[in-house]
Amino acid sequence: MDTQELKQQAHDLDVTVWVGKSGIDAVVDELDDQLDDRDLVKVKLLRAARAGGSTEEKAADLADRVNAELIETRGHTAVFYR
Repeated sequence: MDTQELKQQAHDLDVTVWVGKSGIDAVVDELDDQLDDRDLVKVKLLRAARAGGSTEEKAADLADRVNAELIETRGHTAVFYR
């Protein structure tokens, strides 16, 4: 699938992973498990998780850790594909 199709599919997805004050380390395993079960996962980065960095930076780091592709970030939400 191309990126545009993936973005369209992600539009109606609900957020299933929230990154909070514990940071991205706390959600790596959960995101990895969810990506095993489905192709697209939407993640919300709460304010405490973004301290010291942008949503894009944090999402790119998270994508690297779970070996996934970062499809898009919009606001404080990121969509991952594997």
